[in-house]
Amino acid sequence: MTEHSVDALVTADWVEDHLEEFQADDPEYRLVEINNPTVTADSEYTPYEDGHIPGATFFHWEEDLSDPVARDILDKESFETLNGEAGITEDSTVVLYGGGRVPNWFALFGYWEYKYFGHEDVRVIDGGKTYWVENDYPLTTEVPEFTPREYTARGPFENIRAYKSDVEQAIDSGVPLVDVRSPEEFTGEVIAPEGLQETAQRGGHIPGARNVPTTSVLNDDGTFKSPDELRALYEEVGIGEDQSVITYCRVGERSSIEWYVLHELLGFDDVENYDGSWTEWGNTIRAPIETGESKQ
Repeated sequence: MTEHSVDALVTADWVEDHLEEFQADDPEYRLVEINNPTVTADSEYTPYEDGHIPGATFFHWEEDLSDPVARDILDKESFETLNGEAGITEDSTVVLYGGGRVPNWFALFGYWEYKYFGHEDVRVIDGGKTYWVENDYPLTTEVPEFTPREYTARGPFENIRAYKSDVEQAIDSGVPLVDVRSPEEFTGEVIAPEGLQETAQRGGHIPGARNVPTTSVLNDDGTFKSPDELRALYEEVGIGEDQSVITYCRVGERSSIEWYVLHELLGFDDVENYDGSWTEWGNTIRAPIETGESKQ
């Protein structure tokens, strides 16, 4: 059971208790599985078509929640259309989950995108699909059909999103940058995890960044560590809740996990996710980089 008493995180037991509501046509509760099967073939998770939580709709991270041509998230109109067609309204309680090389890898990017567009009640299953499957919670292959609804987004809310210009200002002003990639990516030993296509011309990290790998915020079962353990991770690299923080990774999905940890679980007031991340910074001519261990 989660130790985090926040509405943004729910247990598998809580979801199981609400399965009837998630399967009803009434849009009050909606369940969404978010994955990216093209890059998670080696991951230990069950594909949506082979089994998913009863009542869950499927969103493909790359095809449904992103604009692959612009290399951007959806625009507001497309986000509204996506949700409306899935039977979701802006008043729905939306619960997200997914797999990936770490649990909820893409689901938490979806969470951040929902918050960017102002959805008030969105939550994530602690431990994601891995926890659900490994603990023998119910699965189905039945694809739900819900009545389409009107969805009106309140956002976008730019205060949770960082752009390249914001990162440049952060470097100049000393705002902490949290690089959530693996130590090998951070030092520049590798540019991207093996098998992933989005990459950059150069390896390394943004000057002044501190490395807190995504895997370090999770327990062995994929659930989040306790609040005290999470605070200690950031305190070890000199980051406290009275500071502004920018998170980044390779394409913005892993960094949304730690945006969620800092902003939603630990209650940091000012946290932005740099979704351009290393594929933008590492491909930009004359953008400053550092290699090797953190100098902090």
